[in-house]
Parts: sequence; C-alpha cells; structure tokens
Amino acid sequence: MPDSTTPLRCLVVDDDPLSIQIVETCIANTSFLTSIGNCESAVAAAEVLRTQPVDLLFLDVEMPLMSGLDLLATLENPPLVILITSSKSYAVEAFEYDVLDYVVKPISYARFLKAAQKALEATESSTTAPTDTIQAAQNPQFTFVKVENRLVKVLFDDVRYVEALGDYVHIVTGTSKLIVYSTMRAAEEKFPTSLFARVHRSFIVNLKRVQSIEDNTILIGSKHIPIGQTYQREVFQRLNKF
Repeated sequence: MPDSTTPLRCLVVDDDPLSIQIVETCIANTSFLTSIGNCESAVAAAEVLRTQPVDLLFLDVEMPLMSGLDLLATLENPPLVILITSSKSYAVEAFEYDVLDYVVKPISYARFLKAAQKALEATESSTTAPTDTIQAAQNPQFTFVKVENRLVKVLFDDVRYVEALGDYVHIVTGTSKLIVYSTMRAAEEKFPTSLFARVHRSFIVNLKRVQSIEDNTILIGSKHIPIGQTYQREVFQRLNKF
C-alpha cells in the first residue's frame, strides 16, 4: 500500500468496454489515483493481481465464466475494492467481502469521487494506525454472517459450537442459534484457529467452551459433540496446549 502522497494503483475490471472507458476517465481526472490497466474478465484480472501490485480494484459483479464476487473469494490478500455494477441485488453479499463501496451504474463522477475518497481515507488510516489498532485488526473479536437478508454480528467469545446440517450451518451461542446458508469449509474460515477447532466433519467448537471430554465426546453445555477419528490427534494436541 502506498503512502498518502503516492497515487493509488487502480485496476478496472468489467466486461463492458464502455464502462471501462468511463471509469478510466474518472481515474484520469482524480489526482490521487492512477490506472495500471483494465481487464474485460475476472479471469484476466486474477492473473494481473497475481503478478502486479494493485492498491484499488474497481470491479464489476456480473461477468461471464467468473463473477466479481467469485474473484474476491479466490483472493487471500485482496486490495481495496469498490464494486461497480448495474444491479443493487448484490449489496448485502458484497459487504461480506469488506468492499469499500458499492456504486450502481450509470456512474457519475461525483459518486465515483465519493467512493474513491473512501479508498484514500482507508489508505491514510492504515499508514497512521497505532500499534494496538493494527493488532486489533489482525486479531478480530467478531465476524458477520448472512442470515436471510441480514448481516448479523457474531462475537467469537459468545459462540459455543458450529454444526453442519444439510446446506446450512447452525452457529450456537449461549442465547441463540443462527441458521446460515454455508458450507462447513466456509464457516471454518470465518472462525480463528486460535480459538476454534474442527473436531468432526459436522462440528467446529470453541475450545474455551469445552467442559469435558469422555470417550471421544466433547461436552459443551448439554451438547455432546463427537470427535471424528481423523481429527482426534490434532484436537487433543490443541486442547493440551490451550
């Protein structure tokens, strides 16, 4: 990430050449931005992101072969992202990927500039953030999950366990059960390994909530959770170190 005096390196990704031209024109008229190029597919953009430094991604959602959101799902360390799309229907899902802004076409320069200024502010705050703020960002205390059409904040300390049921996972806290359309793999990625462990193909547990283990069964509250054979060694190692 550049400092606040260096223009943000931007990549534009859209399958519509006219949209690319409009965004490129906006970038050219914004002093703190510079374009490193554009791509007409998410597949091509993935290669650029792999080989070149990019600070800010202007990304369309609906593209053939791979959507913009699919692209974000493949990135381990994505740049700052501003989604530019013709539909409002992806807004909730988009913010699960921590995008900075969501701009609906047709694009005006005023709306573009407002979104770009968010990127500039994010860059400036990251270069001046105190150590404790940086540590907090690296060790978050919560996540957001999508429940129907809402994003719900989940505090890690409140979670007892996560259970897979068909195409859904149930996130169980001391006071509630959230039903989330998700795979266990995706759920596992949301919960930090410093606190949570996969103990069975259908269960993730909060290690702090484990009360006892007997006959390869974990007790959390009144819930008896089996430890899968393939997970036993790692689980017992984790608990011994916890």
